[in-house]
Amino acid sequence: QLQLVQSGGGLVQPGGSLRLSCARSGIMLRLYAMGWYRQAPGNQRELVARIARSGANRNYADSVKGRFTISRDNAENTVFLQMNSLKPEDTAVYYCNSDPPDSTSWGQGTQVTVSS
Repeated sequence: QLQLVQSGGGLVQPGGSLRLSCARSGIMLRLYAMGWYRQAPGNQRELVARIARSGANRNYADSVKGRFTISRDNAENTVFLQMNSLKPEDTAVYYCNSDPPDSTSWGQGTQVTVSS
């Protein structure tokens, strides 16, 4: 089980930016490919961005490509999601987890609300 601590998120106007962080103490995150997932009300949870263990390869859902950037700092055991040009449809609870996800490590997630 990965015990992941998330921070960031909140309320932002359309076009704004937010940065999410996901930290883990103990087991080194560098052992895992990591992903950011989100779940909007009434929708299934979806993977929006993933990053390889080394950080060399990154993949994005089409809906966020060009706006979101996933990164990691293995020395600090932290994964980030920079979200720019946010849209109301980005409103969701965001989670970090390994990729593929560990079913015991979802946590409570972080609410992101994009609204004017």
